[in-house]
Amino acid sequence: MTEPALPAFDATALNGVAPLPHLGVIRAQGTDAAKFLHGQLTQDFSLLGLSEARLAAFCSAKGRMLASFVGFKRTPDEILLVCSRDVLPATLKRLSMFVLRAQARLSDASDAFQVWGLAGTAAPTAGKPWSKSGEPDGAQTVQIYPAVGVSRALWVAPVESAAPAGVRLPEGAWTWLDVMSGVATITQPVVEAFVPQMLNYESVGGVNFKKGCYPGQEVVARSQFRGTLKRRAFLVSSPEALAVGQDVFHDSDPEQPCGTVAAAGAHPAGGWSALVSMQTSAAAGGRLSAGSPGGAALSLLPLPYALLDDI
Repeated sequence: MTEPALPAFDATALNGVAPLPHLGVIRAQGTDAAKFLHGQLTQDFSLLGLSEARLAAFCSAKGRMLASFVGFKRTPDEILLVCSRDVLPATLKRLSMFVLRAQARLSDASDAFQVWGLAGTAAPTAGKPWSKSGEPDGAQTVQIYPAVGVSRALWVAPVESAAPAGVRLPEGAWTWLDVMSGVATITQPVVEAFVPQMLNYESVGGVNFKKGCYPGQEVVARSQFRGTLKRRAFLVSSPEALAVGQDVFHDSDPEQPCGTVAAAGAHPAGGWSALVSMQTSAAAGGRLSAGSPGGAALSLLPLPYALLDDI
C-alpha cells in the first residue's frame, strides 16, 4: 500500500473555534471524587492537579472500552469528564453503581456547561497535551493533541459564559482534525469494541500502568506486558465516505474483517480520513477496503506520534 499525500490543503489556515454539541459533561463532586474515579478509570486521578487534565477510558471487566473521557479538576472537589453524549447516559448509570459509600456524587452536567474546540491561533501554543488553565469566569482550557501541525484545545465553560473569541471553523473541520490527531473518542457504534491499546491509548497518555486496579485492569495490563498487542489504530484516507463502526477488509482474507473504523471525518479538500483499529499484520501490505472486500480503497497515512512498545 502506498502512502499518498493528503489532498492539497493548507491545514494551518484552520484557525478558529467550533461548538461541540456532540460532547457532554459528567460532573463528579465530593471529597472522594478523585479517589472514586481513580478506581474506575485507566488513568491516575488521585494525583490530578488543577493545572492538568487526563485522557482516560472506562472499561468493562473484559477490558473493553465503554467510554472515553477528557477529565480535569474544576475545583479541588469537583471533576468534569467530557465524553460523547451518545454514551453518557449509560456510562453515568454504570459508574453510579459503583459509588456505594464513597463521598462522591455523579451527575449529567451537560446542560450546565458548553464545550468548544479551539484550533490554530485560537488555541494556546504553550504547554503540552493534557495541560489545563482556568479563567476567572470559570472557563477551563485543556490542550489536546495537535493535528496536521494545528494546535488544538478543548474549552469548557458555564453555559452562561460568552463564547470563546475567534472565527467559526468551517463545518466538519473539527471532526477531521480530531481524526488526524490520532486520538479517538468512544461513541455508540464502537462501545465495547476495543481494549485501550487497540486505539493507541497507552501511547497518547490514556493509560497509566503504575496505578492500582480498575475494571478490566488485568486484561489491559496483560495485553501490554505479555506482548500480545495484535491490533493498533492506523490513520487512513479514502476517496469515499467512511462511517464509525464500519468493517475494514484486507485482500488476504476477504471473508473476515481485519479492523473497524473508530473515527471518521470528511477532508476539507475532498475525500475522507479515518482512524481504523485493525490487525497489525494488515498494515504490512496488500489492499485495504471499507465496508466490504470490494469497497472503497483505503490508503495508510503516517501516525502523528510514536507508539509505545510492548513491554
